[in-house]
Amino acid sequence: MIWKTIWQIGKTGIRSEPAPDIGAAAQAEESRIQTELLAILGQALCIRQVDAGSCNGCELEINALGNPYYNIEGLGIRFVASPRHADLLLVTGPVSRNMEVALKRTYDATPEPKLVVAVGDCACDGGVFGESYASCGRVSNVIPVDVVVAGCPPEPVEILRGILTAVRRRIQP
Repeated sequence: MIWKTIWQIGKTGIRSEPAPDIGAAAQAEESRIQTELLAILGQALCIRQVDAGSCNGCELEINALGNPYYNIEGLGIRFVASPRHADLLLVTGPVSRNMEVALKRTYDATPEPKLVVAVGDCACDGGVFGESYASCGRVSNVIPVDVVVAGCPPEPVEILRGILTAVRRRIQP
């Protein structure tokens, strides 16, 4: 069975789709954002991503930042496992009642000066869930938020813009 597959690959070659064409304007915007981030930071930015109860749509877009196309680590921006090592919290989803205390503890464990970016409509305004017996609603109902990135889910470029805006606010009080 495996030999048949190998023979087929040898006969037709490995086929894959070409990279999507996003247009010259979007490519220029991406490289401008990347250049500005490098100029402002001058050092690594560590991000702790917190899912406060989302549908994982925003997480898929955040994960896309790590692929070779966006290459966020090439900018000196990386995701960390501990809030004690983080400079910025990236929070998605409406804050469920079960995540309220965990989000507060994560925020408290993040060293000063800390930045918070709420990603997605649910994190910005509660989305379709709003406030209820099971949901605290928007992230700003639980912890202070510096920047909101609207969209359901927002595109990776918009998330990069939100991170850049938060970093600018840290540098320029």
